[in-house]
Amino acid sequence: MEQRAHTTKNPIHAIVFDLDGVLVDATEWHYEALNRALGLFGFSISRYEHLSAYNGLPTRTKLQMLTVEKGLPVALHELVNRLKQIYTREEILKHCWPSFDKEYMLSRLAREGYRLAVCTNAIRDSVELMLKRANLDNYFEFIISNEDVTKPKPDPEIYLKAFERLEIQPRQAVIVEDAPHGVESARRSGGHVCRVAGFHEVDYWRISSFLERLSQESAHA
Repeated sequence: MEQRAHTTKNPIHAIVFDLDGVLVDATEWHYEALNRALGLFGFSISRYEHLSAYNGLPTRTKLQMLTVEKGLPVALHELVNRLKQIYTREEILKHCWPSFDKEYMLSRLAREGYRLAVCTNAIRDSVELMLKRANLDNYFEFIISNEDVTKPKPDPEIYLKAFERLEIQPRQAVIVEDAPHGVESARRSGGHVCRVAGFHEVDYWRISSFLERLSQESAHA
């Protein structure tokens, strides 16, 4: 069994993953669920708006933006949010299945000695359901959801809280992120950011290559 963590050559102790669009291909599910809820009241978000501005943000933040940008009544926020969570659960139950690539990746990283955690702007119920459906729930020490912080991504609070729980310094962690708000949060936290374009780019070899590059940089520092 290869042991690469906790060595002088490799200063990385933990790998912290975003969820949507990284471990689970859920970006489209959130888009469809929110638009389904908004459509009941004559509102919508275009795909361009979703990808350029809304992707990766908590639903409540998206609703606040919609009030400013499109006049969504504040009185509808709670109902739309509740409907969105119901529709998201339906999407998860319909589309979320195990991915061998992700199971292999997490299994290898755990065997190599890395500590693993999830930090996501999604609510805990959705996170736990997705990880269980994807058969990934047993690989992580803990999950931090948007309900566990006062300031969601792009604020770095969620990652700083993870470092505190792991009892490590930011530079001892790699953060895997895809959406701009998540990448900003990760960078502001001080961790090493492994940015991916989406779910299909996340596998053992990409993460391993990033870790190897950091190890080489550390050796020559």
